[in-house]
Amino acid sequence: MQKVVRGIFKGILFILIFSKGYAFQKDSLIINELDEVVLDGRLGQLISKQSRTVEVISTSDLQRSGYTNVVEALQQVAGLDIRRRGVGPTQADINLRGGTFDQTLLLIDGIRLEDAQTGHHLSNFLLPIEMIERIEIIRGPSARIYGPNAFVGAINIVTKSSLENKGLAAVDYGSFGQKGVRLTAGTTNEKASLIAHASFANSDGYRYNTDFKSKTFALKRVIHSKNPTEIIGFFNDRRFGANGFYATPSATDQYEETQASLIAVTHKMKGADWSLTPRVYWRRGQDMYEYIRNRPEIYRNLHIAHKLGLALDGSVDNAIGSLGFGGEVASISIQSNNLGERSRKMANLFLEQRISAMNLRLDITPGVVVNHFSTVGTKVYPGLDLGWQINPSLRGYLNYGKTFRVPTFTDLYYSDRTTLGNENLLPETSNAFEIGLRKVNSKTEWSIAYFNRNSSNLIDYVKQNDDALFEAQNIANLSTKGFDLNYRYRFGSSSTLSLAYTYMSQSFGEEVFAFSRYTIDNDLKHHFTAQLSGKLTKTTSGSLNVKWIERATGRTYTVVDATLNQSLSIFNLQFGAFNLLNQSYWETSFIPMPGRNFGLNLKYSL
Repeated sequence: MQKVVRGIFKGILFILIFSKGYAFQKDSLIINELDEVVLDGRLGQLISKQSRTVEVISTSDLQRSGYTNVVEALQQVAGLDIRRRGVGPTQADINLRGGTFDQTLLLIDGIRLEDAQTGHHLSNFLLPIEMIERIEIIRGPSARIYGPNAFVGAINIVTKSSLENKGLAAVDYGSFGQKGVRLTAGTTNEKASLIAHASFANSDGYRYNTDFKSKTFALKRVIHSKNPTEIIGFFNDRRFGANGFYATPSATDQYEETQASLIAVTHKMKGADWSLTPRVYWRRGQDMYEYIRNRPEIYRNLHIAHKLGLALDGSVDNAIGSLGFGGEVASISIQSNNLGERSRKMANLFLEQRISAMNLRLDITPGVVVNHFSTVGTKVYPGLDLGWQINPSLRGYLNYGKTFRVPTFTDLYYSDRTTLGNENLLPETSNAFEIGLRKVNSKTEWSIAYFNRNSSNLIDYVKQNDDALFEAQNIANLSTKGFDLNYRYRFGSSSTLSLAYTYMSQSFGEEVFAFSRYTIDNDLKHHFTAQLSGKLTKTTSGSLNVKWIERATGRTYTVVDATLNQSLSIFNLQFGAFNLLNQSYWETSFIPMPGRNFGLNLKYSL
């Protein structure tokens, strides 16, 4: 480990020294500082005033990373374990701070997108980079802010309201027969703005039966007025060979087709000391799985899940600070040849009061969410944030929260030749707190946070011997402890060095199972990431991304990616080299990841 870390730092140091010969260019690109960004939420607080660990990935960060999809960009966030099956965004689980893919909540513009079937397909809703204004990663217990499934944190994707360019077109080409086209167009006037996106991608696969085809369509309409209305539509269709993805490594002929759809309307009203944001949305997910490709008569599953929701968020300033409130009601259903026809109703009521004292240097925010599921009953989950502004750039904070996750329909009812659901599962619950320190100025940002989470009734698929079926169970209590370190330094306006490290330790109660699908064997222990990006000349830029991981089993690997961009007036040519060290590794389910591979894309901007 020490040799690897030393080697990584030496490589970064070499690049820094080498880059002085090119004198990282300062250009006219204007980048908003972190403390100017308002977290998308009821109380609308600046990021720098948050009393929890929050990381923001801006559209500029996404562009500088050199990646063409959000899944790969998120892999550079320490403590965020993106476990892929295959190349690109084909299928990936999102795990934050040692949680499972069902315990991290995904939102788009504040719209909750938890999957009642399974969190395996949550990444299907990750929007194209061209549509994203920023990504907010909120670590720690977030049930009182976002409701169920924000067990270990939440990821909120904030979409753009307009495009800087009228149109973008990109052609992608890469190893394993990867080909793609991305088209984005926008128009803006005093009355409204519109952004439309369409993309298509396919690959022959990097090994047997890992080919894929994908198409994505996205649309956002903003009607400008004193109280604007936003309409967003999204559709993604993926079809891919799933060699060893789910059953066993020997199940080499699996196949899957998924669809993800969202339609939402948001209306924003705001006065001098109040705000009100009602939303209505419909989320649809579809999943078709064949155990042997093109042989549905042997084994086939088809699931179609719907969530129809109505939400309201608001805030009112008062004598002691600001009151945040909100509510949500939703109808959730699924039709499945395996799970049957199931439905449940959900309602959330949120309340929080930010109390400011000592000339705004101290803030205390108690809050609570009251949740009702028709299948579980009514539960109350409180939380508390405490912040101390030590000086204008340095802030200390502490937060505590009780949080929960309701079992998915798959947890409860799924069964096949290797797996057995459990209708008697209880909701997962946890008590968690963190304490942190964050500093932000014009050049440098750094933060450190310690977290401790004690989970009860944790759900996993477990068994005691190799011949038994994996059965969903509320396994023993789990204690998760660790800390996050983040550092960023800006070179002028468009070049950055980012370093991040997360350490985690997990320990179980009395009952430990020999085999676990998601919790026991594959958790992060050490996660280090480094990214250096910026301009080398007026028309050339590049990025170097390093990820080093040690998992709880002692398995380690290092992945290095690099990209080089050449601007040619209205064209931009990018070359990417991925897994430069040709590491042999797997992220989940013993599925080998691709070796060294390359990508090329040409982008045209109007």
